Amino acid sequence: MCRLPNEDNKPLEKAEEAQDGTARSDASSGRSSRREIILRTTNSAAVLAFVNFRGERPSYLGVQKGVPSLALCPATPNCISTAEEINDPGHYVPPWTYNPEEGRGRRNPASKEQAMQELIEVVENTKPDNFTPRIVKKTDDYVYVEYESPLLKFIDDVEFWFPPGGRSLVEYRSASRVGSQDFNINRKRIKALRQALEKKGWRSVGF
Repeated sequence: MCRLPNEDNKPLEKAEEAQDGTARSDASSGRSSRREIILRTTNSAAVLAFVNFRGERPSYLGVQKGVPSLALCPATPNCISTAEEINDPGHYVPPWTYNPEEGRGRRNPASKEQAMQELIEVVENTKPDNFTPRIVKKTDDYVYVEYESPLLKFIDDVEFWFPPGGRSLVEYRSASRVGSQDFNINRKRIKALRQALEKKGWRSVGF
């Protein structure tokens, strides 16, 4: 519908200008932009879920550009990530260290290559809730795994990243590809992996 340029439209025009200013401000924030991309992609995946329980593989996976980190989570509670802020307990999880100071880090520290092998072994042999892991991508500092549910074949996307800097840290992200609820499966998965890695000398940082 065409809007006539009369006095009645001025309040509306001012409101629209204010909204445009807010949108430009949000776009200037790298963190907001990253989350908006994830939200749009997640919404698209939810629509596709009606015809395909596996959904579409998210395009934003991997180490993010700018400030290197894994992706943030959408607003839904079916995702956890070490990239989130610590004051967001619904999504934040602490990174892991494979050389804790109170453990083997002091006595016999593991190399990144050894830690990567330990992680792969645990991923391949740990199946919380009978989800089947499939390693899709592996580099010298990054692992991407698809976990498939036993019945409806839902897919969860799980990533692990060894950031540079010699701190022996591993960042990770675990997210359901479709839907908005995960019935705590992502946290249960990460807990099971962490407990298996602790037997090899790993620890959570700060927890």
